[in-house]
Amino acid sequence: MKDAIQAGTITVASRPGTEIEAYLARPLDTPKGGVVVIHHAPGFDQGTKEITRRFATWGYAALMPNLNHRIAPGADPDDAAAAARARGGKADDELLDDVGGAVAHLRNEGVAKVGTIGYCSGGRQSVLAATELDVDAAVDCYGAFVFLDAPAEFPLKMVSLRDRLPNLRAPLLGLFGNDDKYPAPAEVDELDKLLTELGKEHEFHRYDGAGHAFFSVDRPAYRIEAALDGYQRIRAFFDRNLGA
Repeated sequence: MKDAIQAGTITVASRPGTEIEAYLARPLDTPKGGVVVIHHAPGFDQGTKEITRRFATWGYAALMPNLNHRIAPGADPDDAAAAARARGGKADDELLDDVGGAVAHLRNEGVAKVGTIGYCSGGRQSVLAATELDVDAAVDCYGAFVFLDAPAEFPLKMVSLRDRLPNLRAPLLGLFGNDDKYPAPAEVDELDKLLTELGKEHEFHRYDGAGHAFFSVDRPAYRIEAALDGYQRIRAFFDRNLGA
């Protein structure tokens, strides 16, 4: 069975050595690459675990760190996400430590090339990781505040990554809905323009009739046409940049 996988919760070490919870899905055969999955603001939930298993059926070792583990260890995903929102979200330095630890875990298991993918706030964090960590590819699924700061009233305190983008060290795939407000199409346009000026390898795809969270199958925002096309593009992108 070429798509047979094994999956479950493990413990990984972040860069400072702090142990955090993570969800690992991998093929029974030798993986052709690794993917760190950065979950959305609702947290370490079943929907993102399903996404993680999808990458394993494609032949990748996929690892999703629980970004809220330090904030609320052992809490249900909804409660942990609420605790994270109450403190303004995941701090960038802490995010880099956790994702950096996940990248190192996959490399220590013999995976040569590792990429990142993130959804919602995780989309921005995937771009952040690609500016600071040694990764081979990055995917941003409707991540806001890559080009602009979050407004003062926004519950998550996120600042623009504009000053970090000259350090982008991996090809970037961006997938966005044209009905989204965070990021709005104008922000995506400005980000596309800046990356082009910087000479950074990237490709963006936008979907009419889709807003935020169009990959989320268990939410009203799900848009099947956009999601199916998006996953085809993600698979081709990872195979091109991570496949053996």
